[in-house]
Amino acid sequence: METSPWETVVKEGRASILFPNANEVFYNPVQEFNRDLTCAVITEFARDLLAQRGVKVVVPGEKERVVVSLAEEMNDADVQMEEKNGAAVPAVTAAVGEKCELGLRVLEGLAASGLRSVRFALEVPGLQSVTANDFSAKAAALIARNAQYNGVEHLLQASCRDASMLMYEKRGKKERYDVIDLDPYGSPSSFLDAAVQAVSEGGLLCVTCTDMAVMAGNSGETCYSKYGSVSIKAKYCHEMALRIILHSLDQRAAVYQRYIQPLLSVSVDFYIRVFVRVFTGQATVKNSASKQALVYNCVGCGSFHLQRMGRRTSNGKHMKYSAATGPPVGPECDQCGQRHQLGGPIWAEPIHNLAFVQRVLSAVSGNPSRFGTSKRIEGMLSMVTEELEDVPLYYTVDSLSSTIHCNTPPLLQFRSALLHAGHRVSLSHACKNAIKTDASPSVLWDIMRCWEKTNPVKREKLSQTSPAFKILSTEPGLEACFTVREDANPQSRKRHLTRFQENPQAFWGPKARAKSSGGSISMDLQDKRKKCQNKRKNQITDSSQLKNFPCKRFKQGTCTHGDKCCYSHDTEQTNPEKTE
Repeated sequence: METSPWETVVKEGRASILFPNANEVFYNPVQEFNRDLTCAVITEFARDLLAQRGVKVVVPGEKERVVVSLAEEMNDADVQMEEKNGAAVPAVTAAVGEKCELGLRVLEGLAASGLRSVRFALEVPGLQSVTANDFSAKAAALIARNAQYNGVEHLLQASCRDASMLMYEKRGKKERYDVIDLDPYGSPSSFLDAAVQAVSEGGLLCVTCTDMAVMAGNSGETCYSKYGSVSIKAKYCHEMALRIILHSLDQRAAVYQRYIQPLLSVSVDFYIRVFVRVFTGQATVKNSASKQALVYNCVGCGSFHLQRMGRRTSNGKHMKYSAATGPPVGPECDQCGQRHQLGGPIWAEPIHNLAFVQRVLSAVSGNPSRFGTSKRIEGMLSMVTEELEDVPLYYTVDSLSSTIHCNTPPLLQFRSALLHAGHRVSLSHACKNAIKTDASPSVLWDIMRCWEKTNPVKREKLSQTSPAFKILSTEPGLEACFTVREDANPQSRKRHLTRFQENPQAFWGPKARAKSSGGSISMDLQDKRKKCQNKRKNQITDSSQLKNFPCKRFKQGTCTHGDKCCYSHDTEQTNPEKTE
């Protein structure tokens, strides 16, 4: 199949995509990590689901399943369990690029160029069909062309429909999709209601959100209108964004007596990505209120507390549901005396399934040549397996020290102090300097008070109404020990894994929307910046040239420079730039 002179071939993974030189169809090369991770997750999901149907998936380059553990050693019981699990081999096998009648039905609701769907067809085994949908007729035509170009037209069907209407039409139990992938340009909120209905029982729902400004607290009222939750501008905003979208999914699913089970939730660069399974069960849906929580965030010191929306208690064989009691805080913060912000509700349960994440990590680590971003996937998933799954949100060491204006303690020393005090602590994949711990805010500030005694600040320069003065005026309730412990340094950090990616290229962030009309791509970003937006096109280097411009103060009658004014006082003078 020959390419046209106005097309460019973009290669990613095993796919080669024809992409128009004109910006008619959206494509972002930085999202390769997103697509690689999605292929890895769907592969493991297919492995688990198809094993129940008697089908074994075959992944190219994968020899034997090797369990990768961050622990130094695996005990004999774990090894025997793996051998036992691998003993029973299903009779039917499914390879990549082949149609499997018992396989998964996949829908990509907003496919654009179809790159993601083509990669599914070429890299994910055990698929029955892949539907690549886009509302743009040009995008749908390009998808069909790319399917033919990659030789996967027997698996991939192009669709030109409204994504929501397409999913609403597939709500029947026999018509639902096993996997639905939503990766819109911006917010996915308008598609979530249809998605939670169109995914099959126990099916996989993959959602990307790129409207991080809204979800990270810049516009709390907009976040509430889209996701039913008020975002807060806080240091933990990236994890809170994950919990906001999970809350929104669970609430929309609960309307139809369905509920979600998160498999993996990651905050990456300028977007977030969640993978959840959707089930039906009226009894389990009753737990929904107790899985959500409001967030009380102190505006002074950043301390936060969670308030569950509901309460459930076990009463023998039955579960009793009641209203939650609260609030967990007083009118003022007990650490700094400042007021609290109220955010949420957010998902307060674990955001990962560690057993599933471990299987994905094992598969990627055992077959690193499969993906171009394998090293980063391994580093991020390693951090995910180390996170405290029952501790929502986190603090950052630099924000704690900034509050009291002292030097920042080394990360290992601060983690060691928490461990010496008898608390659990972990890092977070969402932020480099994050501290997730089950310690209360009072313990954290006691440790910071102890650190300040050896790294004193100038108390005389602190305002008596500042949070720093209030915090440091209280004596610590414990004696912190900053001796570094061996278990303070996590394995992912010891192994120097690629946990946080450096900028892959200049101007690598979110790209411009696809143009609805044809033509060439608009001016490059660098050229656009050179225009000095809303400034003079020809920069003035000689002050004598200012006489060519009228004096605005003279027109208003407020200029006091008279003839010495460097601007013109000629009432008939006009701006030469406006006459061009």
